[in-house]
Amino acid sequence: MTLTPELKAQIDAAIDRHKIFVFMKGDKLMPQCGFSNNVVQILNSLGVPYETFNVLENEAVRQGIKEYSNWPTIPQVYINGEFVGGSDVMIEMYNSGELQQMVEIALAS
Repeated sequence: MTLTPELKAQIDAAIDRHKIFVFMKGDKLMPQCGFSNNVVQILNSLGVPYETFNVLENEAVRQGIKEYSNWPTIPQVYINGEFVGGSDVMIEMYNSGELQQMVEIALAS
């Protein structure tokens, strides 16, 4: 098991501190994979504030976040403390308009 209580607390804190938080490869200025870049482009197009964590700089988080969310891939997007999904889910939700609504609600709360 890679998700220690300390690591879980660190992930909880990051997610709780920001309305929109993304665990990704690279950061929002320099995404380092196509899927992470998709998520950054979507969030940038919505013009909303969000924070990112570069999992390439921390192997424990890179492995632990997969266990935390029970989701095998990165990027992982959290909105209002809730795991939303990765690149494919974000694209679907963006195209349907569901993501815009979710973000508006999160930022208003």
